[in-house]
Formats: sequence, C-alpha cells, structure tokens
Amino acid sequence: METKVHTSSQYEKELKEVKENLVLMGALTEKAIRESMRSLLERDSDLARRVIAADSEIDDIDEEIEEMCVRLLALRQPTARDLRFITTAIKINGHLERIGDMAAKISEKALALNEKPQLKPYIDLPRMAEIAQEMIRKSLDALINEDRNLAYRVRMEDEKVDNLNEQIFRELLTFMMEDPRTTHRALLIMQVSKSLERISDHAASIADTVIYMITGKNVRHTGTETDITG
Repeated sequence: METKVHTSSQYEKELKEVKENLVLMGALTEKAIRESMRSLLERDSDLARRVIAADSEIDDIDEEIEEMCVRLLALRQPTARDLRFITTAIKINGHLERIGDMAAKISEKALALNEKPQLKPYIDLPRMAEIAQEMIRKSLDALINEDRNLAYRVRMEDEKVDNLNEQIFRELLTFMMEDPRTTHRALLIMQVSKSLERISDHAASIADTVIYMITGKNVRHTGTETDITG
C-alpha cells in the first residue's frame, strides 16, 4: 500500500511539473515577443540579438517537456483524463516552441529595419503584439484552470490580430505604390506583422486544444460565440 501511495504521489508530481514547465515556456515566449517588439520600437539591435540567442532556452524547455510527456505515456500508462492532458501538453508545447521561433524572426527583421530610416510610426504592430501576448497567457490560464469559456474567448481575439495584419498590409502596399524605394522596408514590416499574426494563430490553436481536452469537442473549424456559456 505504501508503494502505491508513493507511486501515485510521484505521478501527480510529474504531471504538475509538465504544467509548470508549460507555464514557464509561455512566460518566456511572452517575454520574447515583448522584447522583440521593443528592439524594433526602440531600434535596439543589441536587444534583438539577445532575443535571438534566448530562443535556445525555449528550445531546451520544449525538449524537456516532450521527454517528460513521452516518459509519462510509456511508464505510467495514463488513462482517460490524464491521457488527454498529456497529449494536449505535447500539442501546446509544439505551438509554444513555434511562437518562440516567430519572436526570433521578428528580432531578425528588427535588426534589418534598425539599419534603415524608419518608414512609418509603429502603431498597429505593438497592439498586435499585446493581443498575442494576452492570448498566450489566457490560453495557458484556461489550461491550468480547465476554463473552457476563457479558451473560447481567446479564440475570438484572433480576429482582431487578423484585421490589424490586413490593415498594415494595405497601408504598406500604398507606400510601395507611391514610392518604390520604400519596398524593402515595407516588406520587412509586413513580415513582422505576419509573424505576429501567426503567433496569434498558434495561441488560438492552444485554446482549441484546451477546449478539446476539457470537452472532447474539436472546435478548430467551428464558431465561437455560440459555444460560450454564461
């Protein structure tokens, strides 16, 4: 009996460690987005280089989480609720790793843009970044608290980022048409905007995965508002 209690306690500890590492990884990706944008807004190329270098830390945690989940699947043979959580954690881990990659790409574009005269004030890009960071934070909160309504609300935020991305694209297209000399800078800014849009897509996908974990319902291609309960 004592062995079973010890084993169960160790198992719960391992599940908790997976959650804690996911939250840590989420915090690191938020920081990477925030600092990549600051490197652009403040034209701080040294900061951009630090963001790029720090991506390796996110990659290390990604590998650690994956190894933990595989070990749990192989040695603990989880069933039902725990099995769904572990498979969800593996998917979320992949999304967070790719978000880290996107933040590093934004910093790479910042390095290039910082070498040139600023084309336009950066107004919509910081707003996109703020929404994306909030989506990541709330999607992980939804995971930890098993809050499907919060996860649904995260999905709805994605449209705001999509709209801002389209607005930036149209504005930059006008710049390029009026003065072809702005083309290179405009394309770099478009790539930053697209990276932020992809980050929000990954955050929304995390929310989708959380909803599936809680409800068993695949909502990737369905609506959102009608699924929220009061």
